[in-house]
Amino acid sequence: DGEVHINELKNGNTETFWNPTSEVRRQRLKRHIVLFEEQTDFESERLWQHVTNAINKGDQHKATQEKFVLEEEQRNAARERRENGTEWKPLLFRHDATTNEWHYKYEDLRPWDPLNDIAQFEKNGILQTMERHGISPRMTNHKTTCINNQIARHKRSAKDCRRRKASDQPSNHSQNTESSCSTPESVQELSDDDGKYLGFESLCAQCGKEMNHLKEIHSAVLSLQRAQQDIHR
Repeated sequence: DGEVHINELKNGNTETFWNPTSEVRRQRLKRHIVLFEEQTDFESERLWQHVTNAINKGDQHKATQEKFVLEEEQRNAARERRENGTEWKPLLFRHDATTNEWHYKYEDLRPWDPLNDIAQFEKNGILQTMERHGISPRMTNHKTTCINNQIARHKRSAKDCRRRKASDQPSNHSQNTESSCSTPESVQELSDDDGKYLGFESLCAQCGKEMNHLKEIHSAVLSLQRAQQDIHR
């Protein structure tokens, strides 16, 4: 929360690298914390409470002892599982055998959407986002699969279109010509009759609520394309 400065040793100049002003603090996402009495025994704040208390009191010896107790309990539990042949199955993490790394099962890499996302919170170890149309994980597996399938279908259609256009184009033709088929960079027009986004016409009812958002994106893309065409001409 403090200022960060860059000190140039050669000339002694100091530059402000980061300044968390009151305006910056107001833009932060609200932090939601699970009450201590509602936490389970293995949640970090409760599990490490004795270590934390010792550190806050400046008692490093006590903190080291409490840490050792926790680690010994974990080692003993792991030893018992090995002896009993019990496989440890994490609830929230998966192992990537390719990179030999652990990843959070519900990780969400989608950028924050200020027009739709209100607040992010944790429930039962799962990060969720409160959206304007309700509370749900940021991107459900169903929605992801559905949209990915439609995108793949749209790409296949565009590829077939390019092949047809290439076969009809004379080899010595040096100028751009009009075509009834859209170019790879273009986006198909919206149909006023059915109000559906072509290339995504078979989205399921569960994903229908995203249609207005797609239309807004589509309109913005068309506007950019028209500007690009004007610049190109």
